[in-house]
Amino acid sequence: MSKKTVKRCFWVPEGNELYTRYHDEEWGRPVHDDKIHFEFLILEGAQAGLSWETILKRRAGYAKAFANFDWEKVAKFDVKKVEQLMQNEGIIRNRAKIEAAINNAKRFKEVRKEFGSFDNYIWTFVGGKTLVNRPKDRKEMKAETPESRALSKDLIKRGFKFVGPTIMYAHMQAVGLVNDHTTDCDFR
Repeated sequence: MSKKTVKRCFWVPEGNELYTRYHDEEWGRPVHDDKIHFEFLILEGAQAGLSWETILKRRAGYAKAFANFDWEKVAKFDVKKVEQLMQNEGIIRNRAKIEAAINNAKRFKEVRKEFGSFDNYIWTFVGGKTLVNRPKDRKEMKAETPESRALSKDLIKRGFKFVGPTIMYAHMQAVGLVNDHTTDCDFR
């Protein structure tokens, strides 16, 4: 008996367990948990200019370095903690990205205070439900959208860093505000 071949989106390299697990278990699935939103805010900002695989390989390091993605604790990180993080080989040691994560924790708290949760806030940019695109291939996959530009603009206005429209579109894909599984993907 032949085993059915599972089809995945074009960006998942054959045999890459990190990407496969991320694609199959997380990418495009709706998230309503502020801890996960904060995790991806840190991870997507750290990924700017790098491959997603680089970040996935350091995900556990980020969890450890950033208080298991507890925004209350991260918001209290000081200059001494930044210097410690600059020596941490488990994360990307980029001062601007580290400082942005701390800044964003403070801004995250403000958004939660205003909207009750970050989740309540972010889902307004897609009208409260997942936007389902059905790209056929890489050419149809977008890097940003009007929704990610609006989200980015609002976050920047609120003082967030490393939240450009491309980064925010990746965030939207990661937490299921957008489902971009391709038409030939078994996980669509």
